[in-house]
Amino acid sequence: MQTPWGEIEVADAHVHFFSNSFFKSLAQQKGQPDDVAGLLRQMGWDAPPQDNTALGAQWAAELDRHRVSRSILMSSVPEQEASVADAARAYPTRFYGYFMFNPKAPDALSRATRALDELGMKGLCLFPAMHRFSVQDEILEPIYAMAETRRNVVVFVHCGVLTVGVRKKLGLPSKFDMSLSNPIDLHRVVLDHPKINFVIPHFGAGYFREALMLGDLAPNVYMDTSGTNSWMKYQLPDIQLRDVFRKALEVYGPKRLLFGTDSSFFPRGWNRAVFDAQVEALQAIPADAETARAIFGDNLNRLLNSH
Repeated sequence: MQTPWGEIEVADAHVHFFSNSFFKSLAQQKGQPDDVAGLLRQMGWDAPPQDNTALGAQWAAELDRHRVSRSILMSSVPEQEASVADAARAYPTRFYGYFMFNPKAPDALSRATRALDELGMKGLCLFPAMHRFSVQDEILEPIYAMAETRRNVVVFVHCGVLTVGVRKKLGLPSKFDMSLSNPIDLHRVVLDHPKINFVIPHFGAGYFREALMLGDLAPNVYMDTSGTNSWMKYQLPDIQLRDVFRKALEVYGPKRLLFGTDSSFFPRGWNRAVFDAQVEALQAIPADAETARAIFGDNLNRLLNSH
């Protein structure tokens, strides 16, 4: 993609794969299991193709339109990793698959093992506040131990404020427990499992200071930059995105930051506005071309070993 630093490869570390099964799950939770179309009309969103490979093709075309080389595709409901796997298998040079994982679900270890080994997933995503568990819970130790023996696999941990826009618009409850979402809780875990690379999205989503502390103490922790980063409204004194990038680069350095958009649905598609805002913030620092190349694509590709 052409940028102020010249032509660079862009790889997006945070895209949600809202497949047809995702919307079916929401319709069931809303008590309208046979009215996915009505739910989508309420949202003002396009209906995804029934076939996951066709949705993968839609995302591949969208990346082409914006000249984005690759992206993560993340399943957004536990036990639906197969939908992402279909798209990633069909377009192996375009997508890395991540899957939402609830360690409290039955047969958790076998499902995680299958997702990584058989389905080719690259990222195991934990949402402690959503599923109400501590990242230090003993139930996760077999999962960490298994992931530690796999190459080029990451454990993605959503910390901080967790809001799911689609649930809010549909009036669905979000009974999350933010007391379980502090990045500091990961400190012992990341030290005990130095062979695993952990990713904290959204700069810690309000726990920016804590995410900085964790990253300073543990070299196997990365941060992604995704979304509008609306959590900045909680910061005192007020900060701008350029300030966030400046401090993140001071602590994490240019090699452990992963650009992301948090894109998810059509017709919006790939969220170019997020990319443009991050380009503007990095220009303001100013960041050099090597730093920009690392954040916008090289780090993710190196981490997941595409080259």
